[in-house]
Amino acid sequence: MISVAPYLVRAYHQWMEDSQLTPHILVNCAHSNIVVPKQHVQKDRIVLNISSSATDSLIIGNDNIVFKARFSGKSQEVIVPIDAVLSIYTGENGEGMFFGNDNEPEPDDNTKDKPNLTLLD
Repeated sequence: MISVAPYLVRAYHQWMEDSQLTPHILVNCAHSNIVVPKQHVQKDRIVLNISSSATDSLIIGNDNIVFKARFSGKSQEVIVPIDAVLSIYTGENGEGMFFGNDNEPEPDDNTKDKPNLTLLD
C-alpha cells in the first residue's frame, strides 16, 4: 500500500503557504539516503525551512523531498526521503503534524506501560 505521508506533507505545505505561514520539516538524519548540510545536524535531527521563498525547485514527491537552498551563503541540493520526515509544522505557531516512524523499534513489553518522565531541577 502507498504511504499517505507524502500526500499529507504536500497538503500541509500548501495550506501553510496559502496562509502565509512558514513550513518547516523535522528530519531524522539517521535515516539512509539523506543529503543535508551535516554542519547543521544536531542529535541526528535537522529542521529545514521548505517555504517557496527559502527553496529553489522544490519537489515533494512520493519518495523524496528534493530542493536547493542556501546554507551559510552556499547553494546546496537537499534530498530527504519521505520516511525520514518526522513532522511538518509552521515556524510561526508550531501547528502541523507528526508522523509515526515505522522504522524505529517497538519498545519491549517491560517498558511499554512505563511513563517516560524526566526529572527537572
